[in-house]
Amino acid sequence: MENMLLVGLSRQMVLERQMDVVANNVANVNTNGYKADKSLFQEYLKSGAHEDNFVGTDRSVSYVQDNGTFKDFSQGPAEPTKSPLDVAIDGGGFLVVQTPAGERYTRDGALQINNQGQLVTAAGNPVLGTSGPIVFQPTDKEVSIAADGNVTVLEGTNRIDAVRGKLRLVSFVQAQQLLKEGANLYSAGNGAAAQPDTASRVRQGFIEKSNVNSVAEMSRMIEVTRAYTHISNVLQQQSDLHKSAIEKLADVPA
Repeated sequence: MENMLLVGLSRQMVLERQMDVVANNVANVNTNGYKADKSLFQEYLKSGAHEDNFVGTDRSVSYVQDNGTFKDFSQGPAEPTKSPLDVAIDGGGFLVVQTPAGERYTRDGALQINNQGQLVTAAGNPVLGTSGPIVFQPTDKEVSIAADGNVTVLEGTNRIDAVRGKLRLVSFVQAQQLLKEGANLYSAGNGAAAQPDTASRVRQGFIEKSNVNSVAEMSRMIEVTRAYTHISNVLQQQSDLHKSAIEKLADVPA
């Protein structure tokens, strides 16, 4: 296969994977706390086709190679909800939740109270405090969540301040090692050890929205589609040129 076809094919394969990344970002533009994925590319140089009896060295051929993706952990916009159980995190911290598969981490602060009085995520996973799950009493009123994550309530008819726990916030030195598991959850990958986060602050009554720029992602989707179509046309023209050349070579005069 000629180098031009190989280069075009490598570019199309990368564009297809890039489209998957962009489409996933667009699909999560309204997902609370979602962090966009970005594609990584580099030039891959490899010697072209050659034989041992060629004179001199052959020129290198430049291919396209995608190394994978990285996560954009930039802060998303905070949207007021007026719900006392909703929290947004200012900083690089994560909430810790308990799932059947173990501890997981999320930036989605849309919280609620389940039938057992536990503070849980929208998916029903208990939110962990520094001393375990945070549990409320049936008579608790006026939940207050401080900037440091301390959760207090007015207890009973006497309206006495009572502490129900403190949100456990963690951060990661190598946050790119976190693995997305779906349902807005991350698991700690190799080298991504959770550390207590005292720098991040909690904002009660707010939700952090997705940091996906919908206009930029839609523009990128159009660019990827046009690039793929352009390469397809070039490869088709190259194929037609070969076909024409073979037909002419086979047309031997009588």
